[in-house]
Amino acid sequence: MVYFRKMLQEFFVAACLMLVLEGMLPFLAPIRWRQVMLSVLGMADSQIRRMGLISMVLGATLLYMFN
Repeated sequence: MVYFRKMLQEFFVAACLMLVLEGMLPFLAPIRWRQVMLSVLGMADSQIRRMGLISMVLGATLLYMFN
């Protein structure tokens, strides 16, 4: 049970850090962020999926390397 609690706590810490990092660009450069979001709207689903896959693989690889 203690292990589950620790794992849940680490998950919430990671989620909070993700929100902080994702909030930085709209806060610091809202015009550029809006332009990026508009360009994403024009992308095909396959391009967005490919970007998501690359992001997940890169994140998992970096997590493995630093842990």
